[in-house]
Amino acid sequence: MIIAASEKVPLEKCPALVLNADFRPLNYYPLSLWCWQDTVKSVFLEKVSIVSNYKRKIRSPSFEMSLPSVIALRSFIKPSEHPNFTRFNVFLRDKFTCQYCGDKKDLTFDHLSPKSKGGITDWENVVTACSTCNVKKGGRRHTKSGMVLNRKPFRPTVDDLHENGRNFPPNFLHASWMDYLYWDVVLEPK
Repeated sequence: MIIAASEKVPLEKCPALVLNADFRPLNYYPLSLWCWQDTVKSVFLEKVSIVSNYKRKIRSPSFEMSLPSVIALRSFIKPSEHPNFTRFNVFLRDKFTCQYCGDKKDLTFDHLSPKSKGGITDWENVVTACSTCNVKKGGRRHTKSGMVLNRKPFRPTVDDLHENGRNFPPNFLHASWMDYLYWDVVLEPK
C-alpha cells in the first residue's frame, strides 16, 4: 500500500527511508528505515542530507521543520560482498519457499547432509524447507532421501538478497520513496 502522509499522521508512522551516499537503499529487505527521532537527530548532526519531506511538520517553541521522508547518508557505507549466514538470509535467498515442495508456510531450514552425519551449517548445506518436507526427509542425506531440490543452495551476494527482497515490499511505502526503491527496475513501454 502506497501512502501519502498528511499533517494528521502520527509521528510514529513517519519513518524515513535511508539511502546510502550513492542514493541507493542500504537494504531492501528489511527496508532501511529510521524512526523520526533518529532522522531529526542525524539531520542536526549533519550526518545525512534530506532528499524528500513529508507534509508533516515538527515544531518547538523556536523552530519548525518539515519531517524528512527520505534521507541520504553523507558518508558512503561500502556494503559487504557476502551477507552473514542467518536463518532470515537463508529464507530470503530461497524466497521464503520450501526448496522441496514450493510451500510458503511453516518454514524451517534443512541440512542436506545432516549434522548427525557430519554436515555443517553453511550456505551450501542448508535450504529452506517446510516442516512437512523436513520431517519426511528425516535424518537422511539429501541424496539418499529421494526428494528433489528445486534449486541447489549457494552462497548469495548482497545483490542477490537485495534482488529477492524487492519481491517482498513492506506494508508501508510512502509515495516519496518509490523513486529510490525501484529506480533501477526496467520500465515497460506504455
